[in-house]
Amino acid sequence: MSYQVDFQNVSTTGLESSPVAAALAGLRANEARYFMNKYKHAFTVVPASESQETLDYVNRILKEERNLELAAKPLETSRFQVDNIQYAYVFYEDGLVVNVMYTIDDPKKRAVGFKLSEGMEVPKELADKFKFARQKSKLAGTIRGSFFVIKGTY
Repeated sequence: MSYQVDFQNVSTTGLESSPVAAALAGLRANEARYFMNKYKHAFTVVPASESQETLDYVNRILKEERNLELAAKPLETSRFQVDNIQYAYVFYEDGLVVNVMYTIDDPKKRAVGFKLSEGMEVPKELADKFKFARQKSKLAGTIRGSFFVIKGTY
């Protein structure tokens, strides 16, 4: 069952099992606000148990591009297209958010982003491979983020 994320009244719906549920909910709301403000797109999520295709897509890119396999349990996903960009999001129980931004007509603008919820440790799979920059958010507190450019075709 899908859930439209409300960025004005932040809710932990679907994220309750996370030890950083409030921060993860803020991070999810931060994404929802971005897409509403930039594209007038309502950000919706579905339980990971109902979205194996999205999980397989994101996991394949992580594995093939950087030989990454994340240990954390996925809680929710989101997959949609705005303009000529396809997006895929996975929200993990430990507070990690992975997003794939894949432009349809410009292979130079394709990337995977990692965002860490406030209060979580850097996952060991990412710790020695990426440096994380900090960003402040009214909804999510301090977000630490990193990314890599996608070289393959998916």
